[in-house]
Amino acid sequence: MQPLVSPGAGPIPGVPQHQPSNLFRFGEITLYSTVALGGAAATALANTSNRLFATPLGQTGQGFPGALTVTETNLKEAGRIPSGQAYDVFGVAGQVMGWNQATDEIDVPFNTDGAAGAAVLGLVADLQNVINNGVLLWDFTQTQVFICPLMLAGAGGGAFGAVSQNAAGANSGSMGNGNGGIWMYRRHPVALPGNSTFAILVQFGSRASQLGAAIGVAVRVVLLGYYKSVIELG
Repeated sequence: MQPLVSPGAGPIPGVPQHQPSNLFRFGEITLYSTVALGGAAATALANTSNRLFATPLGQTGQGFPGALTVTETNLKEAGRIPSGQAYDVFGVAGQVMGWNQATDEIDVPFNTDGAAGAAVLGLVADLQNVINNGVLLWDFTQTQVFICPLMLAGAGGGAFGAVSQNAAGANSGSMGNGNGGIWMYRRHPVALPGNSTFAILVQFGSRASQLGAAIGVAVRVVLLGYYKSVIELG
């Protein structure tokens, strides 16, 4: 039996004899994790190493007294890329913020009383201490790879603040930390295959001074990148 074709239509193109077994889905997302430093008493920072991406959403760790929420991390499984999903990192950001252990709040607000004004001075110094002395590293179980000083990671460019005092002796203050650009991996992304394990370390050298007692510092590291996941069809 001959197929029905129009005169001059040419040969029938080849058609696959089976349906595709999987499809690929691409997207641009971030993975992030936060560590809390100090906050209860004067805390030594020199020669310490602090692991991020080690505590998943809903569990306690990385210096926080309570379970991590979506503000601190979006990992559902600690330090692991989901199975069937590859992730290419094209940027690393390091955000340094104030953290109050007594209230367990990040980015501590300040009032106009004298104690808060004094806290602003101490917090700005602690932020600068962390930014100037911190270094980021990859930790792949048995291999560690330096990334960059914290001040070169996006959102880690610096800290600024000001405190004023009126005639009655009351202080008021404000502070912030500068937003740097994305410096790392734009030309050569880091590939994290599906089901692979990793962590980021924030390390400090011997010349880092101790953090103040009143208010601590939180460091959030964000990995910007592309993911590719496999959708099984059968």
